[in-house]
Amino acid sequence: MRAWADRNMPTRESLEANRFLRPVAHRVLAPELWRFTRRSVPRGVALGMVTGIMIPVAQIFFSALFALPFRANIPTASLTTFLTNPLTTPPLWAFAYWIGRKILHFDATVPGQPITTHVANDSWLNWIWSEAGPALITGLVTITIVASILGYIVSAVGWRMWIARKWKKRAHARAIRP
Repeated sequence: MRAWADRNMPTRESLEANRFLRPVAHRVLAPELWRFTRRSVPRGVALGMVTGIMIPVAQIFFSALFALPFRANIPTASLTTFLTNPLTTPPLWAFAYWIGRKILHFDATVPGQPITTHVANDSWLNWIWSEAGPALITGLVTITIVASILGYIVSAVGWRMWIARKWKKRAHARAIRP
C-alpha cells in the first residue's frame, strides 16, 4: 500500500509547478502543514471528519483549504474525508435523519391533538422543508461534532501510545547493549 501511495502521490515539485496552486503555493506547501506531529495529526483528523460529513462535494479541496488557518496536517485531513464514500453516505444520512428526529422530537405527539399522518395531497416538498431537512441537518451537525471530537481524542491517544511504544523499545534496546 505504501509503495502504491509513493508512486501515485504528487511530489512537492509537481505541486509547486501546478499553475492553479502557484499563487498560493508558498502557503499551501508550508512544511508544517505536511509534517506529521502530535498536534497537527489530531487536528487533521477532526477537520477531515467535519468536511467529510458536512460538505457533500469537493471534500478534499475544502479540508486542505481549512487546514491552512487551523494548522492541521493536510494529508491526514484529506484522507479522513474518505470516511464518507458512496457506500457509507446513505447509512450515515439515514442515521442522521433518525437522530435529528429524536433531537427535534418530531416523533412525539402533543397531548390533546389527534395523531395525523401524511395525507396523499401533502407535497413531498412540504415534508422535506418542514421535517426531513431540519432533522437531517440537525443529525448531521450532531454526528459531525461527536465524530470530530472522538476522532481528535482517538488520534491524540493513539499518537501518544505509538510514541510511548517507540520510547520503550529504544530504552529496551539500550538496556540490552553492553
